[in-house]
Amino acid sequence: MRGLTQKQENFCLAYIETGNASEAYRRAYNADGMKPETVNRKAKELLDNGKITARLEELRKPATESAQITLAQHLSTLEELRELAKEEGKYGPAIQAEIARGKAAGLYVERSHIDGEITVRWDE
Repeated sequence: MRGLTQKQENFCLAYIETGNASEAYRRAYNADGMKPETVNRKAKELLDNGKITARLEELRKPATESAQITLAQHLSTLEELRELAKEEGKYGPAIQAEIARGKAAGLYVERSHIDGEITVRWDE
């Protein structure tokens, strides 16, 4: 726990599980009868605590490392597929595999733009 109280550790675990600081606070502390604003403020105070922040980073680290390994493996597989497609002279699939690699690596940003006016009608 590295200098955290049991309730602070419980808050960290609940926050990792739910992604919601207020819910994590309710699970770790006795919040019965507290106003939602008070729970929210107390949860924010915990998130601003350096020890809490460090513990949350520590708890996230294995998942972050796993995701990075998965991304590297994904990019490698797409590269292999691209090379196989090139070897067979299938340049369309090779290009698509390379585009997929770029998207997975975050090199492409997909944008949507809507022109015009949106009208909502309520039938009576």
